[in-house]
Amino acid sequence: MYSESDLNSAVESGALSREAAEALRSHVAAGRHAPAVDEEHFRLLTGFNDIFVAVALALLLAAIGQIGAAITDAAGGLGVAVAAWFLAEYFTRRRRMALPSILLLLAFVGGVAGTLVGLVVTLNPDLPDAANGVIAGAIGLAAAGAAWVHWRRFMVPITVAAGALALVGAVVGAVLFALPDEAARDAVAMPLALVGGVLLFGTAMWWDMSDTDRRTRRSDVAFWLHLAAAPLIAHPIFQMLGVFKGAIGADVAVMVLLLYVAFGFVALAVDRRALLVSSLAYVLYALYALFRSAGAVELGAAFTGLVIGSALLTLSAFWQPMRRIVVGLVGGLSTRLPPVATVG
Repeated sequence: MYSESDLNSAVESGALSREAAEALRSHVAAGRHAPAVDEEHFRLLTGFNDIFVAVALALLLAAIGQIGAAITDAAGGLGVAVAAWFLAEYFTRRRRMALPSILLLLAFVGGVAGTLVGLVVTLNPDLPDAANGVIAGAIGLAAAGAAWVHWRRFMVPITVAAGALALVGAVVGAVLFALPDEAARDAVAMPLALVGGVLLFGTAMWWDMSDTDRRTRRSDVAFWLHLAAAPLIAHPIFQMLGVFKGAIGADVAVMVLLLYVAFGFVALAVDRRALLVSSLAYVLYALYALFRSAGAVELGAAFTGLVIGSALLTLSAFWQPMRRIVVGLVGGLSTRLPPVATVG
């Protein structure tokens, strides 16, 4: 399998002409009866060797972390961060292996954060909550900075999402630690997460709108940002509605279903499916509650799977015609969105 980044790299190096690359995209799109822009490509595996290498890397990094932690708390994180960087020089920069690159990026950022946490624990383990908030924010900022440095060197698409999540975590953590008691923290935690999710979604759209044809690495970056933003939007909203906190009434269940329809509208407009996937557990629970309240106790789960499964398959099969309708409703914004499919 070849990603858009691979095709663009081949064009830039002269191994493939732009006309040949475009012809290949068109051929693949015609074979799938869907344009390339609608496929929402991202590369996770270049082959089974990716899995093999990722397992080996996980074992090696875990061993380095454990050995380092036996020396000091900070040494474990530092060892992981240093090892992840040098391993990325080969597996990411030279071999361009997708899954190992993602693992090494996460290990590097996590190792930097772990090093700082270890230093704090070692130097002063009994800090007050206010000081902990400042330190949590500083560690989050440092993790975001580590992600930025990694991006400048290796340009792994998931890096921007990792750095953005670190920034959101830094702000949320600092605010929560600054609050006086647990009740206040519980009251603002979900709204703060929701704000962070909306900001991440806006960032994802900025990257997406800079490459509406989805031909460059910018589209890959946007994919991971959407994937990071979706749970931060969906989870707080449904948690604030009380889903999964006990039995829900028909009114809440209907509200959940209406929100899922709204998420579907947004997903169709921006041609990204992350919101639908992140909300799926909640809508399944809500529909199941409706069936149970209607008396379908024994077959409630079966009816739920039948309805939602059929709806999602229908949405997938008719994604392009439905996108055409939705994009037509947004008016002038349609020029900033991925083009609507012209093939059926």
